[in-house]
Amino acid sequence: MSPYLCTMDGDNPTSILLVLVGPTAVGKTDLAVQWAKQWNTEVISADSRQMYQEMAIGTAKPTVEEMQGVPHHFVDDRSVRQPISAGDFEREAVEKAGDLFTQHQVVVVAGGSGLYVKAMLEGFDEMPDIPPGLREQLNQRLADEGIVSLQEQLKELDPEHYSRMDIQNPQRLVRALEVCLATGEPYTVYRKGKGRGATRPWRSVVVGLDRDREELYDRINLRMDLMLQQGLIGEAEALHPLKHLDPLQTVGYQEIFGWMDGEYDQEEMVRLLKRNSRHYAKRQLTWFRRQHEVKWFHPDQKDEMDTFLQTAVRP
Repeated sequence: MSPYLCTMDGDNPTSILLVLVGPTAVGKTDLAVQWAKQWNTEVISADSRQMYQEMAIGTAKPTVEEMQGVPHHFVDDRSVRQPISAGDFEREAVEKAGDLFTQHQVVVVAGGSGLYVKAMLEGFDEMPDIPPGLREQLNQRLADEGIVSLQEQLKELDPEHYSRMDIQNPQRLVRALEVCLATGEPYTVYRKGKGRGATRPWRSVVVGLDRDREELYDRINLRMDLMLQQGLIGEAEALHPLKHLDPLQTVGYQEIFGWMDGEYDQEEMVRLLKRNSRHYAKRQLTWFRRQHEVKWFHPDQKDEMDTFLQTAVRP
């Protein structure tokens, strides 16, 4: 069996979860729609931000025209006031995939959120319940005191996890801290790898898109220019009163919030938007190359992808 095929069930089921990953602005949306039309199926979005109704421009949410009539699940389906965790997504998305497999042999999953892809492929360890309001308190601290304050606290409470995680990622930082504070134990205690290899009644085929760094970064810079032309600042202004909420602790909004709060001028805001988006793309690629067996292609390698998938997706 190809190393890019993950059999999650010993019976080698014919249902195929066709997973498309890659960094922001690489071209995942277009290819996912092409695949869905090719296999007469639907798309599950594994993007942790595109599900929120109020976040359209800054998340490059696919438009109705871009979706070309293909149903997309977990896109524009809830408010930022009703955030979900990656564990919540796992439960909902696995259930949705099961429903779709009653009608389709192939279901497409597309997105750049590494934890959401991991949720579909492997599942998670069981995490403790968190008292209501604790995450909001930490997000408020993040807004008021900055990320360094939270980094220092996590380093004190769980130095092992601190040394391994991306400490510049505010969402993961808050998640680790809330577990430490709610339980009195290090977050590491709850990350024992039990979720890895969760049984799934399908096979997973994981394909990644990548481009040369200069080409990818040019696309990211252009995308940010287009977002600003489309009204990203106005979208962020409307969300500014909610900036402490978890979904808004993300590239594309935090930079504008900082400008609105007088931390720097507009020129610096635009520079940070582009720089941080490029850094985010680099982190995405690092995650996928470490976490999963991925068959990588340039988006223009259509013939090579078709040849690979003809073998990988056959019953």
